[in-house]
Amino acid sequence: MKKIIPSVLFLLFALALQAQQNKTVLRENPGINQPANQDVTTTATVKQSTRLFGEKDDLTSVIVVIPAGSRVNVLGSDSTYLQVSFEENEGYILKRHAVIDRIPVNTPQTINQQPAVQQQQPDQGQQDRFSFLEKKYGSAMADRIMAGKIWKGMNSEMVKVSWGDADRINRIVSGNVIKEEWIYRNTWLYFENNTLLEWGPVRK
Repeated sequence: MKKIIPSVLFLLFALALQAQQNKTVLRENPGINQPANQDVTTTATVKQSTRLFGEKDDLTSVIVVIPAGSRVNVLGSDSTYLQVSFEENEGYILKRHAVIDRIPVNTPQTINQQPAVQQQQPDQGQQDRFSFLEKKYGSAMADRIMAGKIWKGMNSEMVKVSWGDADRINRIVSGNVIKEEWIYRNTWLYFENNTLLEWGPVRK
């Protein structure tokens, strides 16, 4: 019993000393005990113009085209897509078309600057992109490309502007005829001599 009492007293003294040291550290570093993710939201910056899909598995469910340089809020992700909100829309974009960054919500500068980025940059980017497409293809086609649509008779450059890069391209050259099959996740597009002729779902 006499041997146990000094051990208990020593243990209590050691615990009290440790608690005092912890208080000193916290006093010198007030933010040290705050969780790393507190008041932090995940955002991403779009690297290139990309389509916002309503459904991941339906490439025709385009809600809006997000211009390059726009910032989106990230709601979730998987191996291929990011679930995001952009302006007042929610949907999915290809993961490879954006760069993830983390921004503290409670930083005064961020609160003051973020609305300006959301209001001015996307609008200006949309206008610049539409003006470029209008000069190149005309108003009607520019409207359809901005909406992420495709149609028979488009050339491959127009499709690329509307839908982005294909995941895979199969090409066959036969004499003067160049046949191409472009694969976009669940949709294939068929071109002959640079002209879109037909498309359909990818068979699994």
